[in-house]
Amino acid sequence: MEKLVVIPTYNEKENISNILHAVFNLNENFHVLVIDDGSPDGTAQIVKELQSKFPGQLFIEERKGKLGLGTAYIHGFKWGIARNYQFIFEMDADFSHNPNDLPRLYNACKNEGADLAIGSRYTKGGGVVNWPANRIALSKGGSLYTRIITWMPVKDPTAGFMCYRKEVLETIDLDKIAFVGYAFQIEMKFATWKLGFKIKEVPIIFQDRTYGVSKMNKGIVKEGILGVLKLRWHSLFTNYRSRVKKTEVEISPVKTAQQNEVLAETK
Repeated sequence: MEKLVVIPTYNEKENISNILHAVFNLNENFHVLVIDDGSPDGTAQIVKELQSKFPGQLFIEERKGKLGLGTAYIHGFKWGIARNYQFIFEMDADFSHNPNDLPRLYNACKNEGADLAIGSRYTKGGGVVNWPANRIALSKGGSLYTRIITWMPVKDPTAGFMCYRKEVLETIDLDKIAFVGYAFQIEMKFATWKLGFKIKEVPIIFQDRTYGVSKMNKGIVKEGILGVLKLRWHSLFTNYRSRVKKTEVEISPVKTAQQNEVLAETK
């Protein structure tokens, strides 16, 4: 009950069985929670059929309708916190995130002091393959735009392959995370950074999906552009303690000075 991988799905029947087998074949005792948003292609049924093969390791939560990536992850975070998982991961179902990188993200949090480990395409050693030029330009441009506006020292702020320590997700008031699409990933990193937690970028090679259809659309891109501006604007006037669930947050003595300094800047 230490490591939980949260995988949101919508019409991923071509990928879901293979990605689950790939995670469990690591033999690293990862548990997986699939959050399925009513996939009409039968994704959820495939997961249910596999539960007998991976008892106690594979779980599914079904939701009615396509409710958004951000709300799926928040649902998964709360599920994992309630069951006392110490490390909670985000990962796509389409193999754009290589399951073999999960142990590296885990190691960054478990042994290298990170509170949030990001599978980064744009740090040294990372990269992208099989992506069209327009998607690369959009992604790199979005990352640069986000860094300029927010000042957040993360080279891949839109990344969706991550490992959180439970303490981070317990500290952020997840009910106040506003965005559901492209900007959700940015907002979670921004809140983590503003609260003084240690972020480490782990280089990965991101590969475009082979099967299924990308969920990217104009609405998601628009939310990202406007969302970054809103995050920066609100941070000028908002004390980030309002993003914390409890008045007193239990943090280690090592982090106390750093977090207090960051929080003081937001007052």
